Amino acid sequence: MLATLLLAAAAFGAQPYRLLGSTAPDFTLKATSGTNFRLAEYRGQVVVLAFWGSNCGQCGEQLAAVNRLVNTYQSAGLAALAVNVDDDVTAAARFAVAHPVGYPVLLDPQKQVARAYRVDNLPMLLLVDRGGTIRWAARDYKSDSDSGYQEQVKVLLDE
Repeated sequence: MLATLLLAAAAFGAQPYRLLGSTAPDFTLKATSGTNFRLAEYRGQVVVLAFWGSNCGQCGEQLAAVNRLVNTYQSAGLAALAVNVDDDVTAAARFAVAHPVGYPVLLDPQKQVARAYRVDNLPMLLLVDRGGTIRWAARDYKSDSDSGYQEQVKVLLDE
């Protein structure tokens, strides 16, 4: 199935996400709340990593979609971390207040985590399985993306 997805992506001119199947790089980032969060602390859960920026037109919609997923599947072991890549943490904080979510909103102004994950477009969503492997990537958000997110989350939760 992965090979089919990669071929379909190549047919449309999109480059496949090179970290699929790799161990997710561990990181610790400070949240807008001031608390530090470390990815390794979520081992054993399926984790949504949502990379976003305050100037991204679709980022607020994607964060809301992830929030709906977390509300539905948190009891089954789903967690989410929103990683902001703005240089200006004040702009990121304002955006986070305007688009509230029920999961940690992390700040990566030096873009160390974004570089480690090879973020090349915003919004970008990654799914990390219970063992810490990157299993799925989406490099944009459209109004019909929610069902695809839900389908992929359910597959990983059922493993």
